[in-house]
Amino acid sequence: MILEGAARESRGRRIARGILAVAYSLAGMAHLARPGGFVAITPDWVPTPELVVGLTGVAEIAGAVGLMIAPLRRAAGVGLALYAFCVWPANFHHALNDIPLNGVHFGWWYHGPRLALQPVIIWWALWASGMTDWPFRGRGGRTN
Repeated sequence: MILEGAARESRGRRIARGILAVAYSLAGMAHLARPGGFVAITPDWVPTPELVVGLTGVAEIAGAVGLMIAPLRRAAGVGLALYAFCVWPANFHHALNDIPLNGVHFGWWYHGPRLALQPVIIWWALWASGMTDWPFRGRGGRTN
């Protein structure tokens, strides 16, 4: 169910949205300021990785801003969820090929949780933007 108005939102959803917006803003700035590590984990089949990394940084910042603007919120949530889904192959590429970043090899202690949490990040974008109430629908008569 799509929420009809901010009055029906819980404090938790507003906080989750703010945290997600800050996280995506920081990630977007990192993509733009220090693209080397992101380019390094980009799969070989992605054309012009430098350009793609730059565009993903812009997309992350735009999505973060959109989350905070009510008329754009739902579109931003869908966009960020799709973004998180689309960059998942880079996370797999990083993990499966043991690509070092700044000379550091990350083990499965890092890659395992990162890969497993990607669906949570996708859900988070949809829930924080009000695109879904799942799994909280119907609890205590509130949609969340």
